[in-house]
Amino acid sequence: MPEPTDIPAVEIRGLTVRFLTGGAPIDAVNGVDLSVRRGEVVALIGESGSGKSVTLRSVMALHAAARTRIGGSVKVAGREVLTMARRELADLRGATVSMIFQEPLLAFDPVYTVGEQIIETILRHEKVGREAARARALALFERVRIPSPERRLQNYPHEMSGGMRQRAMIALALACNPHVLLADEPTTALDATVQIQILLLLRELQRDLGLAIVFVTHDIGAAVEVADRVAVMYAGRIVETGPVREVLRAPRHPYTVALLGSRVHGGFDPDARLPVIPGSPPDCAALPPGCAFAERCSQAQAECRTRQPEPVSVGPQHQARCLRISAVA
Repeated sequence: MPEPTDIPAVEIRGLTVRFLTGGAPIDAVNGVDLSVRRGEVVALIGESGSGKSVTLRSVMALHAAARTRIGGSVKVAGREVLTMARRELADLRGATVSMIFQEPLLAFDPVYTVGEQIIETILRHEKVGREAARARALALFERVRIPSPERRLQNYPHEMSGGMRQRAMIALALACNPHVLLADEPTTALDATVQIQILLLLRELQRDLGLAIVFVTHDIGAAVEVADRVAVMYAGRIVETGPVREVLRAPRHPYTVALLGSRVHGGFDPDARLPVIPGSPPDCAALPPGCAFAERCSQAQAECRTRQPEPVSVGPQHQARCLRISAVA
C-alpha cells in the first residue's frame, strides 16, 4: 500500500544526543528539529564537531546504545525509529533508508568482493534468487557509471580507486530501492574533479528516483551544487535553515555570515590572510546557558549569553535562531 505523500520522508523533533564518557557527558545534539520532504535534498553544514554526523546517524539509530542517551523523535516515512526493536531496525536499514559513508574502504568488508556484498544485501531484503540479485548489482554498477562493471563486481574494496569505491558505496546504498539516502561527507576524501562527478551523480539519482537526500558537508560549494535547502549547525543546534540560495544570498544568523565569509573564493589573493572565525567552538560537555556562538559573535549583547534564542521566521521557509536578527539584516 503506497504511503501518503504528505508524510515527510524524515521528520526530526527535539532530538538530543548525549554521549557518556569517563568524564563529563558530551551533549553532541541539543534539540534539533528538521523535516525533509520526499524528493528533497537537504544539506547539513557547519564546523567539525557541530553535530552534523551525529544527527545523521541518529536517523538510522546507529549510535551504541550503552554509551548514548537519545531523546526526542526521529521518524522515517512516518515510522518512529528511536523505539524500534533490533529486527525492525534491520528491516528499515537498506530497504527504507540507506547511508553513504565518508570512507567506503572502512564501510566495505575487506574479505569479500564488492559485488558479493551488494548481492548479499539484495538477498537480505528482497525476495529474489541469486542470479536476479547479481543482475541487479550489475545494473547498479552501470547506473553509477563504474567502468567495466562485470569485471569490477569481482573486485575487493582495496582494488578500487577512491572515486570508484564511492560509486560502489552509492550502488550498495541503492541496492534495495530506499526512499531516503543519507550521505556523510561523501566527497571529502576525493580530488576536486571526482568530487564534482559524485555530487552530480547524487543529484541525478535523486531526480530520477525521487529520493529524499540528507547529506553532511563542510563544503558550502557542495551544498549549492546539490541541495534544495540547507541547515546550518553549531554546537549541536540548527541555527539557520532555509532554501540554499536564499541562505547564501541573505544569511541572517551571525554564525552563517561568518561561515560564508571564511570561504576561499576562486579569485582569492594567495598573499592575503585567510579569513577566520575568531575564537573556538564551545565545549559540548559544558555548554553555556545562552547562545553557544555568543563568545565569538560581534553582534552579541549581555542577554545573548544567558537566554537561548528560539527560531525566528525571516522569510518563506527561512528561519534563524538569533536574538539580534535585526542587526544581521
